[in-house]
Amino acid sequence: MTDVDAKAIPEYRTPLKRARRLGSGRSGTGHFWWQRVTAIVLALLVPWLVGTLVSMVGADLGQVHEVFSRPWNAILMALFVVALFWHAKLGLQVVIEDYVHDRATELALLVLNLLLCSLGALTSLYAIARIALLA
Repeated sequence: MTDVDAKAIPEYRTPLKRARRLGSGRSGTGHFWWQRVTAIVLALLVPWLVGTLVSMVGADLGQVHEVFSRPWNAILMALFVVALFWHAKLGLQVVIEDYVHDRATELALLVLNLLLCSLGALTSLYAIARIALLA
């Protein structure tokens, strides 16, 4: 490429970005794909969960406990919980990053989001394991 060709290519970065050598962070693609993967997993598991819950209408606590203590139901429920909280964490992260403009508040909310989604997932997994293993 000659010097003339190089000058013909438009430069879209600001002078400050050129000085700092900042360009694309290249971190959004993985986030985008994981958001889609968790959405697909949830879309596949929601009909199972709705069908299972509808089949238990009028059941007593013992029958509900028996249904969720079956291995496949416990595994599917654990997968649903992990996908649900991961999807929620990713979605809330995008909202926080896009709409919270104070950096300290943004960081605090991102940490709180991570902690609450992790706590919710771990608590749910503990409950599922307790039901499945202590049947």
